[in-house]
Amino acid sequence: MRKIIVITQVTLDGVMQAPGGPEEDPSNGFTHGGWAMPFVDDALSQVVGETIAVEFDMLLGRRTYEIFAAYWPNQGDNPIAKAFNKATKYVVTNSLDQLDWENSQRLNGDAVDEVRQLKASDGPELHIWGSSELLQALIAAELVDEYRIWLFPVVLGQGKRLFENGVPPRGLTLAESRTTPMGVLLNTYRPVGLLPERSKPSG
Repeated sequence: MRKIIVITQVTLDGVMQAPGGPEEDPSNGFTHGGWAMPFVDDALSQVVGETIAVEFDMLLGRRTYEIFAAYWPNQGDNPIAKAFNKATKYVVTNSLDQLDWENSQRLNGDAVDEVRQLKASDGPELHIWGSSELLQALIAAELVDEYRIWLFPVVLGQGKRLFENGVPPRGLTLAESRTTPMGVLLNTYRPVGLLPERSKPSG
């Protein structure tokens, strides 16, 4: 059984869309791309380094795959590029017929069924970066084992969110928490199941 680990940069109001740059994902008229970059410092870079130092594969939606595939293969000896290029990329898509990024494999058909089978196989942990639409299905199916939520001190008021309306109500436990000098909270959460029932008022 493989762990599915979600690694997400989010704003205080839960937006995860296009943290890295203006052209990353301008869909739905989003104009705030790159909002995370002013907060990147040595402490955050160290956490990224720790994250990619372990053996891992990647699980990506189509849009995130296309963004990554256009960028990371061209970044030379960049440590992130080397780790991402080496990892096996499992891409959930029914529209891409050809995957040009090395070590990429296509998962088509029902996304939840495909990921459930992948999770049950042998191999390293599966990291999900971005992939907001895929995440909604995996969260609803309770396939996520761990959320590494990097919370940035900024509010955008619009954009794709990690937890959209309609995800099932579930509890999480805080497993680890760190803070960077720039004010980014690096929190690791693990699901703990249903929310406890509240007692009904008497009378």
